Amino acid sequence: MKLRQVSDLSDFSRGHWLRELLCRGEKPSHVQSSPDGQHLLLLQKSQPPTLPRVVAFQRHSIAGADLERSWQPSQPALVGLLFLQSPVVLGSWVLAVVWEHGRTEVWHFVVAVGWQLLQTLELCQGARARVVSVCSQGASLVWCEERPPLSAHSDMSKCAFRFCVCARALEVGEQGVRLGTVRIVLHNSPEYQVLASPQHVFLVPAAAGFATTSKFLLIWHPEKAEFTITAPSAGFIHSKVLHSSSESDFRKLLLGSVGLLSGFAPLDVHTSTVSNNGGLLLVSTNGSVSIVEPDGTQRHIFDLEGSPLAQGSPVQLKTFGSTLACVLAGVLYLVDQNSGRLVEKEVLSMKEVHFLESQGEEDSIQLLSQSGIYSFSFSKPEDSSRPEPCLVEMVFEEACRYYQRRSLSSSKLTVEKLKKGGTFQAPVVLAAILQHSLHQKQKPAQRIQDTYAKLLSTMSLELQSYMSLELLKTCVVSAPESEVESYCKELVEQEVSRILQSDMDKDNLAYLNSVFASFPKAAWKATRSCLQLQQNGDGLLVARATPEVWKKVLCQPQLEEVGQNGMVPLFELICASFLRFKPKWLPSFVELTQQYVSSSWSYSSKEGPEGRVPLYKRALGVLARKNKHGEADDEMELELLLCSKRPKAVLQALHLLIHLKQWQRVVEVAEKFSKLSPLLNKEIFITLLAEFAQHRELDPYLDRLWPLCPAELTASDILTTVLQHLPHSQEDPVPFSSEGNQLTVGLLKPLLQRVVQRPSVQDKMYSDALQSTTFPPPTPPREH
Repeated sequence: MKLRQVSDLSDFSRGHWLRELLCRGEKPSHVQSSPDGQHLLLLQKSQPPTLPRVVAFQRHSIAGADLERSWQPSQPALVGLLFLQSPVVLGSWVLAVVWEHGRTEVWHFVVAVGWQLLQTLELCQGARARVVSVCSQGASLVWCEERPPLSAHSDMSKCAFRFCVCARALEVGEQGVRLGTVRIVLHNSPEYQVLASPQHVFLVPAAAGFATTSKFLLIWHPEKAEFTITAPSAGFIHSKVLHSSSESDFRKLLLGSVGLLSGFAPLDVHTSTVSNNGGLLLVSTNGSVSIVEPDGTQRHIFDLEGSPLAQGSPVQLKTFGSTLACVLAGVLYLVDQNSGRLVEKEVLSMKEVHFLESQGEEDSIQLLSQSGIYSFSFSKPEDSSRPEPCLVEMVFEEACRYYQRRSLSSSKLTVEKLKKGGTFQAPVVLAAILQHSLHQKQKPAQRIQDTYAKLLSTMSLELQSYMSLELLKTCVVSAPESEVESYCKELVEQEVSRILQSDMDKDNLAYLNSVFASFPKAAWKATRSCLQLQQNGDGLLVARATPEVWKKVLCQPQLEEVGQNGMVPLFELICASFLRFKPKWLPSFVELTQQYVSSSWSYSSKEGPEGRVPLYKRALGVLARKNKHGEADDEMELELLLCSKRPKAVLQALHLLIHLKQWQRVVEVAEKFSKLSPLLNKEIFITLLAEFAQHRELDPYLDRLWPLCPAELTASDILTTVLQHLPHSQEDPVPFSSEGNQLTVGLLKPLLQRVVQRPSVQDKMYSDALQSTTFPPPTPPREH
């Protein structure tokens, strides 16, 4: 990156004076160029004996009247210099000079005539109002004004909310300039600095504001009449549409978020400005640069080097395309906004510089210094030795974090140390492989070291996946709306597949939760593809996922990691997708998962997923979280209980069927699951015998129930169970009832006969011994 001088200021009208102003120590507090780049405005603060003033300089020595305004320190100060677009023949833009007491001068420049005052207007309606901040949003002026209380002895807590944010259209026509009606955006508010992007207005609390109101930012969306509340420490908090002027009260806006906001730390803002893509750039006192998007989300970009920033130390910020330029203490930082990577760091020889607009050149940066205007070009040359510096740098940055976590040393590991030192070879090898493989896309293949060749062949599939993913992301950005959905589905499938092949830590799990919530259908299809779920010829669900994928599916994080911000484990996410898109497959999926668990972990092993909460219970928990519960959910609950084949679950399903009075299925379940174990057989039979004693619903199925009677039950055991569960009647018992719903000996007779006629266990044991071929057994032959 080279520094190139594009102007020595001689091409400006009164260029020698401009150079004198910059060289003799009268530092401008604000420098602004016109939209066409032909005019330069300097705002200078008061430095006795010089008065505060604003001066305009024209480029290419355009003749005409000059613009220079100064004022006494006791007079209202200048608050803002704003360029607004003008569609009339008077010029493509006008300059609005806004003073503290609300007076607004509208100027325009005419070639060969110079600067002309179009009109002077009163921006504020109240005579005592004081403008503290102003910006232009489209063709409107947006400002924050102070409305002092009428009484000098007013309550100080109420005086803190004496500011009002207003908006007013500025219409420039052939007949002159006219202000529209005042629109109250927010009243009874604390002091705010207003910063405008093309579609939104950011409200940043003033440094002298109250601690309770300086914990968050406000974002106003004029077209939707909507306010967004966001805190850089927590992200988006709340959004509210103001349907009427009565809802624009500051305290009403925060009414539902006071408790949440009270727990946040106060804002740490040293410098703030708006980027060219509409976001709000913030620099904290410790040098951290972040961006707040119009939707309220916040993202960290970069950390400036050096000690904490003092209140008076200036920080210059400007965005050019996707590059963020920052000047601090004579050092220029160029940072990629998307990745946060430091592209270039340059020590400037100039004492003080100001950024200017680069007309039509997104890949260059213009700086105003004492000796002229300079341009930095940061376009990448074609013969760059690093075709993918971003990816290579990411390797070293990730390695720094990895090794730093495991280091016992207190010294900080940096990328430079990692590259120069020979202690850690892994990132150096990986960076060399990446550069070699990515070079092949643009140049003929170069020979790679033999020691790297084997690793390159191992990584070839991963590199192909990375390149295809990057290509897909590019397609998503540039695709028309009709094709975005199909690209998103493919992108989600690749992302889900990638995460299932990596460690399932808390960050990856949170990311999967957001993917399933934002793209539920695409995530469902991606899950089916990763697990290779399909039906075989018999209609049964089969899965051909690898053991490693199954382990990721069954991974259950620690209890303290679950439930935060609604985060749920992956198994529950997949179950929820089954319930939404293919509910009939859910029991089969749980059964398949249990089959993998039983083959990988011992029964009830604490290391395995079944050692904590059984899988069927986890699936039932997903079912219970549904908003509405219907008959289909009862059936799903039964299927989940039965597919587990656990004794407790089978008995629970049996009781549920009894409650639903589905007697045919009760008998079918009893016949099927009684074969699993003698203990379960006994529990099922006693449960059904108790039901048989209470009512006559099971009478049609007695010929199927009695064969289920366990061998160890005696007639005495059966009669005891029946007597314990007979229904209690308030009337005196009679020998013959007319109702026909009482239990009779005749109904029990087949079962009792079956039990009595069946040989007992001991009898069978003795009979086996007596039926031996020889009794007693013969004497074994003696050895002589």
